[in-house]
Amino acid sequence: MDAATVKQLLQNHLDDCEFHVQGEGNHYDIIAIGDVFEGLRPVQKQQLVYGALKECIADGSVHAVNIRTFTPEQWQARSNG
Repeated sequence: MDAATVKQLLQNHLDDCEFHVQGEGNHYDIIAIGDVFEGLRPVQKQQLVYGALKECIADGSVHAVNIRTFTPEQWQARSNG
């Protein structure tokens, strides 16, 4: 598994989001940006992203994931700040 494959899995599951994925082996850092996260509690945001990777987590090809989620407005504010 590589970062590009993880990113593709995420894009296939949440096609209206932008993803930045770094990592190798079975540990990845994921930044997910999309309107889908608006109004959700943190655990709900995490569940959306984990849903795309559940099979990879179950078979061990992905072991550790650090997820940060943003709406486009939050991402823009973070980039400008």
